[in-house]
Amino acid sequence: MHAVVFAYHDVGVNCLKALIGAGIQIDLVLTHQDDPNENVWFGSVAKLCEDQQIPYLTPTASELTGLIPRIRKLAPDYLFSFYYRHMIPAELLACAKIAALNMHGSLLPKYRGRAPVNWAILHGETQTGATLHIMEVKPDAGDIVGQSAVTIGPDETATDVFGKVSKAAVEVIHQALPELIQGRVPKKPNALSKGSYFGGRKPEDGRIHWEQTAKQVHDLVRAVAPPYPGAFTENQGRKMIVARSTLKGPFPDNLDLGALGIQVVDNRVFGICGDHQVVEILEWFLQPTQ
Repeated sequence: MHAVVFAYHDVGVNCLKALIGAGIQIDLVLTHQDDPNENVWFGSVAKLCEDQQIPYLTPTASELTGLIPRIRKLAPDYLFSFYYRHMIPAELLACAKIAALNMHGSLLPKYRGRAPVNWAILHGETQTGATLHIMEVKPDAGDIVGQSAVTIGPDETATDVFGKVSKAAVEVIHQALPELIQGRVPKKPNALSKGSYFGGRKPEDGRIHWEQTAKQVHDLVRAVAPPYPGAFTENQGRKMIVARSTLKGPFPDNLDLGALGIQVVDNRVFGICGDHQVVEILEWFLQPTQ
């Protein structure tokens, strides 16, 4: 079996390794150049390709259509997309003789679109996972090929959960490979009406709104904790990044539960929220100057 792989991030590294380990011939890898403005804390697909002597390219989104003749000539059995960030044109998807398959970081049809792990934590989910599905022009809408679920602990951050999802993605690949290698693609419907589509998140979306419930604030902190941009609030005229929080008491008796926002008692930092409940800030720091 021959494949062309679009890949980035830890999921890209780990799933590409799984394909190589299964004996699939990787004829070409498409990945991204690292963004100098992004905190790159994950593995490098480009380095893996260099180590394995696999040809790779780092095209911009607008350059993808120009690669159609080259990929059509390769005539891959499969196209795989593992956390690749550009939309792959329909003409490229059609180059796969058997199927074009994408790995998504949620239990589809839930949390289609961008930043699925972050959105799941933000919404207080206790479970998410990884889904391999058939790629269509509409994002994350094709039939489901395989899934693996992971739990989300009440204090786990997006980085914690992403590590679990990365392992789940490899499990899904291993489960699917025996049939894929035989040219068979198991399918079940992706019931889109049972989930929702979410867009990307911007640093400004990390602003803490103290009128929300304590759990909502805690979930926001977890969802965007560093190395993501972080939840933030203003205190004494300074912008503070809130890196870690807890809902577990006991809390001091002399907190004013009617005054929303930051209160400091006995060198402990607390946030009073709209439901008159408390979130304790365990770690925060002044936002670095740009």
